[in-house]
Amino acid sequence: MNGQFTIPKFKLPDFIASLGQKLPQWPHALALVAGLNAAHKMKLLPEAELDLLEGKLFRVRINDTGGEASYTYRDGMFRPVFRPDREPDLAFAANLSAYLQLLARQEDPDTLFFNRELEITGDTELGLIVKNMLDAVEWPSLPKLPQLSR
Repeated sequence: MNGQFTIPKFKLPDFIASLGQKLPQWPHALALVAGLNAAHKMKLLPEAELDLLEGKLFRVRINDTGGEASYTYRDGMFRPVFRPDREPDLAFAANLSAYLQLLARQEDPDTLFFNRELEITGDTELGLIVKNMLDAVEWPSLPKLPQLSR
């Protein structure tokens, strides 16, 4: 084993999504916006492209958990949108495993999209801007976890 953890493709049971849809969705938006603003503050997101996001409405849906978060970028900050009054300019939908694989850079958005594991709807040009932004992010190195002996 090379010490690299691989996130398997999985789908949570349907009842989880039916329960998750009944729960308040605002915590998801707050958590996502906090993470995006932290990445922005750490200068991980390219400034020039951020200006292109100004006033755009985004939605991220996690199909198998029933979670959904809407947010916008305005005045230099990501902000949650708790009750969107229009369709998003760009929306993403996938199962939790696909998002985890993206974050871990185990899979890229193109592969997930063409394998029908990531749905992207809305403004195509905006989608390419966001994809290129994410591809350009240089994530800080995290310390390796110690190997557990068996």
